[in-house]
Amino acid sequence: MRLLVAAFLLLALGASTLAEPVHFKDCGSAVGVIKELNVNPCPTQPCKLHKGQSYSVNVTFTSNIPSQSSKAVVHGIVLGVAVPFPIPEADGCKSGINCPIQKDKTYSYLNKLPVKNEYPSIKLVVQWMLLGDNNQHLFCWEIPVQIES
Repeated sequence: MRLLVAAFLLLALGASTLAEPVHFKDCGSAVGVIKELNVNPCPTQPCKLHKGQSYSVNVTFTSNIPSQSSKAVVHGIVLGVAVPFPIPEADGCKSGINCPIQKDKTYSYLNKLPVKNEYPSIKLVVQWMLLGDNNQHLFCWEIPVQIES
């Protein structure tokens, strides 16, 4: 049993060290500050997203306001057009954040970005927003990606 626990801890530690911070464009974090963005696996940018895979997204941010709720809205921007990009859990309060959100507190938001097999092979920009009460932008980031087979 101890060997199993030790193996799990080493695996978890190794996975966390593989996650490199991703360079992103802030697209309007009006009432929050992004400290770090990790997309795993994404060893190089633009991130190469493979069809049929799921990618973990971890955003460390500080909120400048209190908020009772939070909701994620994700788009793929193709030729300047924002296309809704479904994610498994839109409720930020079920994605690593203990709501209500408190002012000046730092949070770690965790979610998944699934890439469906039916998506076209294309270059695009992923835009990910977390909205608080009254649709205020707790954070908003964009990264370029390439969807591949």
